[in-house]
Amino acid sequence: MAVGKSIIRKEAWDKVTGRAKYTNDFKEQGMLHASLVTSPYAHARILSLEARRALAAPGVHAVVTGEGLPLTGEDMRDRPPIAVDKVRYYGEVVAVVVADTLAQAEQAARLVRVVYEPLPAVGSPREALKEGAPLLHEHLDRYEKNKTTHPEPGTNVAHRTKIRKGNIEQGFAESDVIVETSVSFAPSDHIAMETRCATAEIWPDGTIHISASSQSPFMIKKLLHTYFGEETGKVIVHTPLVGGAYGGKAPVQLELLAYLASKAVGGRKVSVWNSREHDMVTSPVHIGLEATVKIGATKEGLFKAMEILFLFDGGAYSDKAIDVSRAAAVDCTGPYHVENVFCDSLCVYTNRPYATPFRSFGHCEQAFAVERAIDELARTLQLDPWEVRRKNAIRPGHTTPTQVRLTKSNVGNISACLDRLRELMRWDEWQRVEVDAYTVRAKGISSGWKTSTIDTDASSGVILTFNSDGSVNVISGVVEIGTGTKTVLAQIVAERLKMDVDCVHVKMDIDTQTTPEHWKTVASRGTFMDGRAALAAADDAIRQLKDIAACVLRASPDDLEVGFGRVFLRDDPAIFLPIKDIAYGYKFPNGNAIGGQVIGRGRYILRHLTPLDPETGAGKPGPEWGVCAEGVEIEFNRRDYTYRIVKAYAVIDAGKVLNPKAALGQAMGAMSMGLSFSSREGFLFDNEQRVLNPQLRTYRPIRFGEHPEYIVEFVETPQIDAPYGARGIGEHGLIGMPAALANALSLAAGVPLNELPLVPELIWRTQKGDSYGSV
Repeated sequence: MAVGKSIIRKEAWDKVTGRAKYTNDFKEQGMLHASLVTSPYAHARILSLEARRALAAPGVHAVVTGEGLPLTGEDMRDRPPIAVDKVRYYGEVVAVVVADTLAQAEQAARLVRVVYEPLPAVGSPREALKEGAPLLHEHLDRYEKNKTTHPEPGTNVAHRTKIRKGNIEQGFAESDVIVETSVSFAPSDHIAMETRCATAEIWPDGTIHISASSQSPFMIKKLLHTYFGEETGKVIVHTPLVGGAYGGKAPVQLELLAYLASKAVGGRKVSVWNSREHDMVTSPVHIGLEATVKIGATKEGLFKAMEILFLFDGGAYSDKAIDVSRAAAVDCTGPYHVENVFCDSLCVYTNRPYATPFRSFGHCEQAFAVERAIDELARTLQLDPWEVRRKNAIRPGHTTPTQVRLTKSNVGNISACLDRLRELMRWDEWQRVEVDAYTVRAKGISSGWKTSTIDTDASSGVILTFNSDGSVNVISGVVEIGTGTKTVLAQIVAERLKMDVDCVHVKMDIDTQTTPEHWKTVASRGTFMDGRAALAAADDAIRQLKDIAACVLRASPDDLEVGFGRVFLRDDPAIFLPIKDIAYGYKFPNGNAIGGQVIGRGRYILRHLTPLDPETGAGKPGPEWGVCAEGVEIEFNRRDYTYRIVKAYAVIDAGKVLNPKAALGQAMGAMSMGLSFSSREGFLFDNEQRVLNPQLRTYRPIRFGEHPEYIVEFVETPQIDAPYGARGIGEHGLIGMPAALANALSLAAGVPLNELPLVPELIWRTQKGDSYGSV
């Protein structure tokens, strides 16, 4: 009835009319405002901080500093919420000024005087690993960490993930050719339309109320207990609609500052809101990478071995960068069958803004490195890049780099994706053609896959309640971050209850006191995990409805069906009860009543997941592997090195498409992000590792009118344990885009382009060689 249809999103009307409310829209009289004082240095000692002038300024209530605060961090507690003694990145918070108005807070923030002693700054992972490089964390061995985090004290390595499968020496010995490719790109930004923001208020009874633009409201609650000892029952987090996130709102940062600011002013409500500049450098950023991939293959192009080194630029603090580096290692080979794998994935400290997940969680980064190496292998062997990928495509029966045996259910069909991509792109007709003396058209392709490296005990819950008209309310802990997941939940519930999806109402905002918990709205797990919980809740409601109706209709519950607003006899549908008459129990003519309110409860917890073995990487990190094949067609000008992206293609194994138009929108949005990131986005740093372009005037994503034609199709290989077979697809449109663009441009320009972003100057410098400097 509902699954497989293009249902309009439940929150669409509020969003297009401007009625939708986001965190910073909720203002009230008496609310205080905070302004952040941030470091102008990427690495420096704090010699003194003087706040007397700021405290004396009009409207100022407090200046909060880092003295006495605990260290924070999910995997390893290495980050002070407010810097004390030392700053480790440009834009790091050193004080928070709280005043009556934002203007007063900002003016007073300029009066805070901080004296710094600059220190040598580390600007890249390779530089950070050199002998004698400055140590960012001298006491790395003293930090609290979880059991799966492996820092290397005395170095700038926050964590190392090892993948060891097969015999790498034997694999290279059996190879006819070995190619080695190195790639790199600097950190960049998520550029969500809504910048990060949070408010906090502490009531007289000690209850802490936090509102936040966040993907992780339940994690905020947990971490306030972990860091500051607050009772979890007294921490209530509210999250309304979120104006984009893309992984950037998964970590907890401003929420802690809002809590500390409120505590400093006697519990009054305080708002902390990022300007665009602070959102781009003070809050966590998209991770950077330097990587080397070595592939051994036969002369026919069959992979025999892969040796991979990922050096992830975690920035000043490990935070979620450890998880990103682990996720890339888990799927390090891409969706290919490789028996012999040796991978080290390092999360490395540098004096750059600290990193957090970016849509695809380490997989577009991993794919860029591996897919560039595959194209170089194909060029060396003079083979078709599509053929090389197709003959090495991973299949059921093969094992992942972490040695999980794949089945038809837990891995999509990459071969089918590649086959359809070949048809859509008309790959066999041409890959490179010279249009005129200066113009070249070229095509590039790539493949990708992704599993979700998440907590092994991650869980999700859903509650269903009925209204007197028989309609249903869905209460879920998934945050609506723009993905339309809550609309899909409504479709899942409507399908199970055999009712019109318009009769399924979804509560959009989150209140951690009354909303069932969903681990985090990340990793494309919302539909899978909360969908399973929604099905369980619907089944629970069906059971209760049948039990009540069985008493009234004098029939066994096994003989009843629920659907179309009724509970009816399976063999005689003319005998029925309307759901609206029993959703709150049933009252007999004599006044007796039975049943009571029907409340469906459902829950789901991930199963059979295990941590990775620290020496081999063996383990099951996620429930399934979604796959995709992608391509780009470009038009390149050899005279001025500019280019135009003409078409972008994505074929994604969706398992089952639950909402076709929503799925297309997710895929195209992800493709746009991937092309924008790879073609023009990236922070520019000076020699002191200060960000030179922290505003949208100089940091320029793809604008309206600059987009290519997007062509998207879906393959459907159902995932048996997923709701109606659906796989998560919110990230797959991005995974292969950077590599496909680089492959197309490398073919057009005739030189290997292994650095992002792919701006014309980079192509010019690569073609001309080292004799030409940067313009």
